[in-house]
Amino acid sequence: MAQEKPVSQFKQSPNNSHSSSKLNSPASPSFPTTRMRRNRTDGWVRDMVAENHLSTSDLIWPVFVIEGTNKTEQIKTMPGVERVTIDILVKRAAEARDMGIPAIAIFPALDGSCKTEYGEESYNPDNLVNRAIRAIKQDVPDIGVVADVALDPYTSHGHDGLIKDDKILNDESIEVLCKQALMQARAGVDVIAPSDMMDGRILHIRNILDQEGHEDVKIMSYAAKYASSFYGPFRDAVNSGNFLKGDKKTYQMNPANTDEALREVKLDINEGADMVMIKPGLPYLDVIYRVKQEFRMPTFAYNVSGEYAMIRQAADAGCLDYNKAIIEMLTSFKRAGADGILTYTSLDAAKIILD
Repeated sequence: MAQEKPVSQFKQSPNNSHSSSKLNSPASPSFPTTRMRRNRTDGWVRDMVAENHLSTSDLIWPVFVIEGTNKTEQIKTMPGVERVTIDILVKRAAEARDMGIPAIAIFPALDGSCKTEYGEESYNPDNLVNRAIRAIKQDVPDIGVVADVALDPYTSHGHDGLIKDDKILNDESIEVLCKQALMQARAGVDVIAPSDMMDGRILHIRNILDQEGHEDVKIMSYAAKYASSFYGPFRDAVNSGNFLKGDKKTYQMNPANTDEALREVKLDINEGADMVMIKPGLPYLDVIYRVKQEFRMPTFAYNVSGEYAMIRQAADAGCLDYNKAIIEMLTSFKRAGADGILTYTSLDAAKIILD
């Protein structure tokens, strides 16, 4: 007599809960009927069932511009990132456009001679940023140009607003910010990005732009910008760190708060913001998620300099794979709800995506 073969504990038997009497019942969601690994067996199926997809159109490339011609400067605290002159920037804008990156964001690096207590250079119609805007829009008109609106690159004290008796002046700062935004609009900028966190500045900037016939210029508000320790390399890049007196905690947000972020975002939307941004990115994925769920507005994240430096320097030290790490990092922003990401990894990420 043949010996009966043992039945695997993973096989269905006639007397178990999946007997023929229950064939018309919904399948049990538990193992072994459900095997989550089935949809992970091959690359094609993983791509097909992916819940979030990263594309080059999700990227905005922040760039640093300096005076001069045909010159680049390495940024020590941001390996792989350079300051460049306008002529080189125009060529790089074209490269970004050709890779499907829809926009670049311009930040100036000025020497001390251009910095004053009241930041007058910020609204000089021929300042470095405005000349860069005009050059890019002339030679690469089909890439979007985003311009930062804040005074920290232009002030001798390194703050985003004007100061009196060690206090940041809100309303007086808005007057200067409006002048700055208007000069950028006249230069041909596509998106104004106020990063100063002064109360009410979105309303006043929107009003001055509309009054001057710049209704189509968009406002991407740094709506929830935190007083973060992750900005250090950026301040090196724009040459403001050595000038900063004190800190920015009286106008940038407390990292402990998220309900406050929703209030800030709501105010900016009501004042006329077309898009909102959360800054920094990685430590504030929960804020990105809450903002997107609450308002369903175009929502952006800034993958800031300190976040970039951690990844870049860890990769350079052999601690991780740079290419894999940046794609995983950028995908996390998409998963949190971001519609787009300002990131210094834009060109690197685009090459990986397009490969």
